[in-house]
Amino acid sequence: QVQLVESGGGSVQAGGSLRLSCAPSGRTFSRSAMGWFRQAPGKERAIVAAIKWSSGSTYYTDSVKGRFTISNDGAKNTVYLQMNSLKPEDTAVYYCAASTYSGSYLYTDMYNFWGQGTQVTVSS
Repeated sequence: QVQLVESGGGSVQAGGSLRLSCAPSGRTFSRSAMGWFRQAPGKERAIVAAIKWSSGSTYYTDSVKGRFTISNDGAKNTVYLQMNSLKPEDTAVYYCAASTYSGSYLYTDMYNFWGQGTQVTVSS
């Protein structure tokens, strides 16, 4: 069984920074992509950023472009989300996810392993 373990969430004031980390535990697996999603109260889970594991190609949702950076460390088997210039509207539970499927990495349904989520709260 693959488990994704997230860390790095917390509370910060607007304009501050946080870095989320995610690494798998359990059996090894070959992933095609990893992503960060978020879900705010009363809203659907939505993609924030994603990275193709082998090529390093990245995707960002428009609202975080220029502020967030997704990266991976193959040696550490870890994906990161560096979040700068945080805004109150970034407040949400952030989920790490991994996909073993080929094809688009932009859609929630393409991800078959999920972390438990970590809370990010940005106060004004």
